[in-house]
Amino acid sequence: MMEAIAGAAMDMKSAQLAAEYSIAVTKKVMDTQELAAQELLNMLPATPPVVQKGQLIDTYA
Repeated sequence: MMEAIAGAAMDMKSAQLAAEYSIAVTKKVMDTQELAAQELLNMLPATPPVVQKGQLIDTYA
């Protein structure tokens, strides 16, 4: 009976460690993805100014 309890405790600790590892890896991936998204946003060109109603754009250059 003691062996079963010890085995269950070891299995529970192993499952807990696996879950903690998985969460840590997931957090690292999310941080990396966030940084990549920020860098991509920084690479985008600036948005063109908004043309107000009634303004003409000279397309004959």
